[in-house]
Amino acid sequence: MRIHNSLDTLRVKKAVVTLGIFDGVHHGHRLILNKLIEESKRLQGESVVITFWPHPRVVLGKTKSLRFLNTINEKLELLEAMGVDHLVKLPFTLEFSKIPACIFANDYLVNKIGVHTLVIGYNHQFGHKNEGGIQSLEECAAAHYFNIIKVPEHTLKNGKVSSTTIRELLEKGEIKKANELLGYEYFLNGTVVSGKQIGRQLGFPTANIKPDGNYKLVPHDGVYAVRVEVDGKHYGGMVNIGYNPTIDENLNKTIEVNIFELNKAIYNKPIKIIFVERLRSEMKFKDLEELTLQLNNDKSDSIAILNK
Repeated sequence: MRIHNSLDTLRVKKAVVTLGIFDGVHHGHRLILNKLIEESKRLQGESVVITFWPHPRVVLGKTKSLRFLNTINEKLELLEAMGVDHLVKLPFTLEFSKIPACIFANDYLVNKIGVHTLVIGYNHQFGHKNEGGIQSLEECAAAHYFNIIKVPEHTLKNGKVSSTTIRELLEKGEIKKANELLGYEYFLNGTVVSGKQIGRQLGFPTANIKPDGNYKLVPHDGVYAVRVEVDGKHYGGMVNIGYNPTIDENLNKTIEVNIFELNKAIYNKPIKIIFVERLRSEMKFKDLEELTLQLNNDKSDSIAILNK
């Protein structure tokens, strides 16, 4: 996948284009992306995904309670795995936000890209104040001679597939339902930072994780069975998200992962935590002995889950 930071470097033939934020690159997005790739191959053209960076809500100052399923690098990783030919990170500014939808379609999609076909979701909106809905796009397409393919809403047994629904599930700790809507296991990239090393004293050394990105969504507090990638190797593990009430009296939330079968220091190294299943809520134990007993049970449960 070729990554472009502007449209100036983009040269494509029979461009089949889609555009959006694609936070999560979930099942609903994948329906659109698969159609995009299928159509580009049918036309012997090239697939182009346009996303906006920084996120429009950050630029517009609407950051209250803002959380992303993906950092920009995580999103690029997922899009590349889908088989997209070109990814354009279109710079989003206050001035850009005021461009009317049909002018955007003409100036960017038609004149700069030469769009042949635009693939969009059933409820797609874009342009200033989101006035560019389906009808507006169809009028633009008729005026500028490009095709539109509309992809229908995607639902699963757990309900409508949307980034908002997935965020709500993760914020409640319902990781298995979230993973089903995502189509993959939710993951978090970060860096290993130093901690108080109390887990080591209990026989469960942990790596403290600082997530990448200021707005990355961290699942609800609790203990999870996880997969871990570090130094190019894969491990099983369990992670605690919360405040360590048995040990720590401060109010700083931590993400601490105990990595099975890893016996070396990994400070300052990049790490990926892949969430498989939530084991339990965070608890306060009467003493360290009771905590250690529970940690042994958590490890046994995690190993059983990861071995399924």
